[in-house]
Amino acid sequence: MTATEAPPEPKRPYQVTPLQRMLAFLRNVWRGLTSMRTALILLFLLALAALPGALLPQRALNPDKTAQYITDHGWWGTLLDRLQFFTVYSSVWFSAIYFLLMVSLVGCLLPRSFDYFRSMRAKPVLTPRNLSRMPHFREATVERSEDEVLAGARRRLKGWRTVEREEADGVRTISAERGYLRETGNLIFHFAMLGLIIAFALGKLYSYDGQVIVQADGSQFCNSGVYAYDSFNPGLRVDGTQLDPFCVKVNDFTADYTAAGEPVAYKSNIQYQSGADLESNTWKPYLLEVNSPLRTAGDRVYLLGNGYTPIFTVTYPNGETRTQKTQWRPADTTTQLSEGATKFDPPGVTDAAERRTKQLAITGLFAPTGMVHGGVLTSTSASMTNPMVAIDVMQGDLGLDSGQGQSIFEIDQSMVDDGRLKRVARQNLSVGQSVSLADGTKITFDGAQRWVSLQVSHDPTQDYVLVFAVAMLLGLGASLLVKRRRVWLRVSPASEGEAGTVVQVGGLARTDQAGYGEEFVRIADELVTGKRRTRHAGQ
Repeated sequence: MTATEAPPEPKRPYQVTPLQRMLAFLRNVWRGLTSMRTALILLFLLALAALPGALLPQRALNPDKTAQYITDHGWWGTLLDRLQFFTVYSSVWFSAIYFLLMVSLVGCLLPRSFDYFRSMRAKPVLTPRNLSRMPHFREATVERSEDEVLAGARRRLKGWRTVEREEADGVRTISAERGYLRETGNLIFHFAMLGLIIAFALGKLYSYDGQVIVQADGSQFCNSGVYAYDSFNPGLRVDGTQLDPFCVKVNDFTADYTAAGEPVAYKSNIQYQSGADLESNTWKPYLLEVNSPLRTAGDRVYLLGNGYTPIFTVTYPNGETRTQKTQWRPADTTTQLSEGATKFDPPGVTDAAERRTKQLAITGLFAPTGMVHGGVLTSTSASMTNPMVAIDVMQGDLGLDSGQGQSIFEIDQSMVDDGRLKRVARQNLSVGQSVSLADGTKITFDGAQRWVSLQVSHDPTQDYVLVFAVAMLLGLGASLLVKRRRVWLRVSPASEGEAGTVVQVGGLARTDQAGYGEEFVRIADELVTGKRRTRHAGQ
């Protein structure tokens, strides 16, 4: 370098811009999320996250039991509630795992699908130069010509993907491959799993279910709106204003029990109408059983449970009577010993303040097969053979005008604590017996009748769930039972001075080799001899 020449400028180091760093980070995150390992981890986490939903009471299914659990467990129950363990399937963390699993599956399946279609279009690989290095190899010299050997091979390998080639030295080969259904089944399984996840997600959006108690005396229930239900659990996109219209009439209920009192079967003869039947007022009969729901108007009606409704008649001092039927809930599901409250408003009283001093509530226990031990009423069976009640008659203000919701099974205990609702009688009654109050009011126990608990479920994705579940089983069966394997055949003339054709057969199992050894021996024998072997029983 002369004195007049300037020194070369040093090379500047390559600088990574913040945008490039961000793109590289996102690329690595996407690759990690869409790996099969991540998909398996997310699937495991989803199963793990579903465990609290099975072990802990869920608010959507049983709000009373959930509230009781939180109360019983103090700070621990409150913490679980804040972490959404009582609303598992709608919680943020469960939804996040669900969404990430769906994205991961999509990212895994798309490139695998492209690779699968490319491999389906590709020809079987070239015949290796040295077939003796294959795990399975057979060589023999036969008297048949090359054309005869190749013709027999074409017949034997029918159904295989084959391609014939001629090598540079004139040697002719056949490459054959079979078992692509294995990868097909694998893809079907994973796509069906993805479809199942999407179907469940859509079901959460557009499905609903509700529970209602109906008296088994010809009473009716119509799916006309949310107000018709005792409890209603809508999907995220359901507002309850566009339910599928249908009506159900419950005519009776029968229960079969063993000698030990265990239930065997529950049955209810019902009638229903939907679609055009609603306009023509046509009723169709149906026998509703526990495992035989009614399917109509796109909904399913299940028989969930049953109980008893005590019937009371109140005769007021002026001679007026009021008969009330209010369902009581089972306190013991084995004997159907039930508890509840039947409430009465006094007739003919227009003054609100006076009316709130004369309201009645009949609370206590109902026993379908009653027996009194030491003054305590118990039930020995769920069958109604000797119905009895043990009642407390409460008189005063029931709190029905407070504007707050009140359980039909209980009275407002705050009214009792304030002294506005007092017990005025306590008595054990059999059917037909009465108890009289100090003001001349008489309360008669008239007997009891059955009620049934129905659940209406609507899920527009249930058929898709079934299809995807069956596809998963079929795909899993194909991926486990089908084996990918390859066979190569090379035929060449025998050495100079020898007659015949040299036949070389090589085999390779692309997956598990179990069972392919026997199949290869059979194929190789048939390719060499040109004769189809007869398979014996058990082979």
